Amino acid sequence: MAILESNSPSFEGALLFTRLPDRIFSPLASGNRHRYWSLLCHLHERRFGPDAPLPPSKGYPSKIIIQDIVDALDLQDAWDDEELTEVNASSELRAIAIFNRFNESGWLRIDQPRFDKKVTMQPAVSQFLTMLINFAETGPVFVSGKIRSIDANVQLVLDGKASGDSLSEAAEQARNLLEHVRNTGTNIRELMETLHKNSTTAQYVQRFFSDYIERVFIGDYRELHTSEHPLSKRAQIIGNIENISESESHKTKLIEWYENNLCKGDRKKAERLFERDIYRLSELQRIDEYLDRLDDEIRRANKRALAFLDYRIRSLGSVDVMVNQAIESINKDGLPTIGDPFASGSMLSETNLAEPRKPIERAAPSKLRKVVVSDEQRAKANITRLARTNRMVSPIKLSAYVINQLGNNDEMKSQDIKTDSVASICMYQTLAKLALHANVKSRKLRMDGLTMSKGFRVEGGNEPEMPHEHISSSPFTIKKHIASGKES
Repeated sequence: MAILESNSPSFEGALLFTRLPDRIFSPLASGNRHRYWSLLCHLHERRFGPDAPLPPSKGYPSKIIIQDIVDALDLQDAWDDEELTEVNASSELRAIAIFNRFNESGWLRIDQPRFDKKVTMQPAVSQFLTMLINFAETGPVFVSGKIRSIDANVQLVLDGKASGDSLSEAAEQARNLLEHVRNTGTNIRELMETLHKNSTTAQYVQRFFSDYIERVFIGDYRELHTSEHPLSKRAQIIGNIENISESESHKTKLIEWYENNLCKGDRKKAERLFERDIYRLSELQRIDEYLDRLDDEIRRANKRALAFLDYRIRSLGSVDVMVNQAIESINKDGLPTIGDPFASGSMLSETNLAEPRKPIERAAPSKLRKVVVSDEQRAKANITRLARTNRMVSPIKLSAYVINQLGNNDEMKSQDIKTDSVASICMYQTLAKLALHANVKSRKLRMDGLTMSKGFRVEGGNEPEMPHEHISSSPFTIKKHIASGKES
């Protein structure tokens, strides 16, 4: 067997069983692993966890722990038969056998075994059990809280109020956050695969809406693309990281902290750790790419769910189940013997003949009344249609209006635009809205604005409102847009 170097990942992985007993996983690998896990969670909550009362300095008497196991066993289903004891044994005997199993595997430790037995749990084992429970109870990640924490730690380092510990913590949080967002797409695909297996329509709908994104993966997914979300601060975080990396005073101070606290005087290793944390934090600029991929996965999952529900709703009765049963029967027993397709008894008989079809005479429908539209009603309808047409704004009509307003000019201020009709006021209102859309964070709104502005561009929209002839708005400017390659 090759000797592992002390700084290799394999060596770090092998350190697990230097802190934990070798047989600690044996109860969790047995047929009753779910019940063993339930008992460990019960003991962790009542005796050994961070929320439990302060234990005695020398540990609990063994009879108290055994009684806790008995109380939990009374609420559990029957156990599978194992070598530790018979299934039909009393709760006390089963609790003693389980207690001994926990002691042998290392979950519990007995002090003074010859006299009054005191039961404790090693600190490393208690910490490990706490981590497992936290992992099992992990809910959706809220990106806003992670981003605020990263931003605060980086700002403390930049202001000189914190050292490498805050930078290392921020880098670890950034890596975990990016990994969670990157893996969420894969988790969605796995969730959709499990939903389709052996699920009725009711179960599918219930799990789709209860196990979907915000209850399992990202709790504030709907707010990620808004301007108020802390994710918009990633540019500020990246700027602060660049300032830290380019500042020699900050860099020297942080590397010295890494060297003294993490690397035991190894300067080169300290520099590598510093560069690693800077790189992890700078990767936050790629979170938009991961979110776009996540959006694509969610759109595909929604389409797949809608197609599945549409198929289930449109399918008639249990035809699918009957077809599947017929296929399984043929695969199992082969094709059935083809016999006489006719029923027993007389084949032709006057009593078996169908009755002649009797036509049903229906009354002729009444003639439709002719509605006479008066000249006044026709005039009102024309006026309504004309008013609606004048208020409709399309890209072609908007471009024609802007070209007419610009004339020979290349640009025009909003206060110079004429609004002498209802149609022109609607055009002006649309231009003011496009100016606001050009300054928002939403990519969809910006693309919608570019679609409406054919042959021109609208700039501004981020200043206080100013009065106009008929409508007030934030001042903006319209400019002619010449496509690249078409300039004379």
